[in-house]
Amino acid sequence: MPLVRISLMKGKSQDFGKKVGEIVYSSMIDAIKVPAKDNFQIITEHDTHSLIYDLSYLAIQRTPAIIVIQITLNEGRTVELKKLLYQTIAERLHCGLDVRREDVFINLVEVKKENWSYGNGIAQYAS
Repeated sequence: MPLVRISLMKGKSQDFGKKVGEIVYSSMIDAIKVPAKDNFQIITEHDTHSLIYDLSYLAIQRTPAIIVIQITLNEGRTVELKKLLYQTIAERLHCGLDVRREDVFINLVEVKKENWSYGNGIAQYAS
């Protein structure tokens, strides 16, 4: 059910974005029990004119290595599961790709199940 958008600055290795996506997907499986094969991602690279962020909002020191992750998913998960997801993604990006935890920005967008069509013009999850 999730649609993941990952935005990062240009200049990383060619497969960096794909590795970030793999970490985000495995984190969603483990933390919030996303089904197998439910992997839809849009990964974009930006320059300083198209990825804009505050360097110190909420006293968190960010660098140009910031990664913005927006996950649109079905509503209904607990705050505890959301916190686990944030922590799991940040920790795995740090351990697996040496991304600073401070540079991991995550936004969840919750929607009702009927707001998805996975193809054929059908709302597969609508009641």
